Amino acid sequence: MATTTMPLPATATPSADRTDDATGDLIGAIGACCTPLAAAPLSAPEAEQLAAVLKAIAVPARLRLLSMIYGRDGGEACVCELTEPLGLTQPTVSHHLKVLVDAGLISRDKRGVWAYYRPVPGALAALGALFNPTPNAGDTPHQDCAHC
Repeated sequence: MATTTMPLPATATPSADRTDDATGDLIGAIGACCTPLAAAPLSAPEAEQLAAVLKAIAVPARLRLLSMIYGRDGGEACVCELTEPLGLTQPTVSHHLKVLVDAGLISRDKRGVWAYYRPVPGALAALGALFNPTPNAGDTPHQDCAHC
């Protein structure tokens, strides 16, 4: 039986609101295949990309931001709504949000002077699935993956 998980999500094309840096996207080389870490060894570039994403979420303020955005009614949150609950300044919150956008975990939509953030569908599930050593019941091979 083939081991498979949800493919990692693609993120938006780089724009003025998003820059590609060392964090990169969740998909990158890791997203090219959908196998969990236990199914196949990571290449050095894949390990570096995954480490950058894990580093992005290894900050308590960023975990709180993810929780606030993913749990938000309406599916999005304005940066102006996120500063007070964290007790951080707007520039600091904006920096943390940019790191999460660059990691492919949330997306950003600028409307006037405010930026609104929303979850990237499947991003957290795909990240978690990488650590699932066994397939879930009913999993089928991913159609685009030659390894699965």
